[in-house]
Amino acid sequence: MKSVAVVDYGSGNLRSVSQAVQHVARDSGYDVVVTSRPDEVMAAERVVLPGQGAMHDCMRALAESGLQEAVLHAAAHKPLFGVCVGMQMLLDQSHEGLQGAATPGLGLIAGEVVRFELAGQLQPDGSRYKVPQMGWNQVFQTASGHPVWAGVPDGAYFYFVHSFYARPSDARHVAGEADYGARFAAAIARDNIFATQFHPEKSADHGLALYRNFLHWQP
Repeated sequence: MKSVAVVDYGSGNLRSVSQAVQHVARDSGYDVVVTSRPDEVMAAERVVLPGQGAMHDCMRALAESGLQEAVLHAAAHKPLFGVCVGMQMLLDQSHEGLQGAATPGLGLIAGEVVRFELAGQLQPDGSRYKVPQMGWNQVFQTASGHPVWAGVPDGAYFYFVHSFYARPSDARHVAGEADYGARFAAAIARDNIFATQFHPEKSADHGLALYRNFLHWQP
């Protein structure tokens, strides 16, 4: 049976991500494996890279787990879906670092991860913007023909929890945008890579649709 590997490097919302992917994988011919073994990630047909918490903690955990090379191999050879900090890790660096230093990312998509700077700004209802952004927000598809968006309406709502966001160097790598004080990249894509800042597994039917589309995507 073909497999989808959900990468377990000690950081990430593994339970809810794996349950969502398992739900859409029923009768699909895919076996969903939550794994900390590089050989299983290498052998999988598709890979999901989750992440939550601080970027520097996630990058350190990925390196120390021995899984980083397997993830880089997946990014070069098979469909890869990054989720939340798993999306941010795909870029060159993050401003979320220790003692003011930047945190290097995987360098798979050129760009950086920056913090929301919303002090003093007011939302349309007159309330102040809060950081982190926590809750539902609309996502507008900038790569509307991308197969992972299939059947998902433009402007659909997805669930976000984050203080930092990705800023790709090339606008062509932005697959979806949301507004929170200003437009920001809510999804990115390049070749066989698709990733979201929001949590599909917490985003009801539209989120499940993204995981289902990922299983059938042939980049």
